[in-house]
Amino acid sequence: MRYTIVIEKGPTSYGAYVPDLPGCVAAAETEEEVLQLIREAISFHLEAMREEGLPIPEPLSSAQSVEVALA
Repeated sequence: MRYTIVIEKGPTSYGAYVPDLPGCVAAAETEEEVLQLIREAISFHLEAMREEGLPIPEPLSSAQSVEVALA
């Protein structure tokens, strides 16, 4: 499955979350590290859902970047 993730840069670290998997988050000092951690978090999250007999959510979210002109 391919889930959309959102990465946010904070003052001292990066955070990532998965819109289609509430509660699935990661934080790290670098963007590369947060990408690795969110991959692991998704795997653990889905494994826990399976073990609890919960349905696995289909990846429905998408992300786009838009450019706007400043007046």
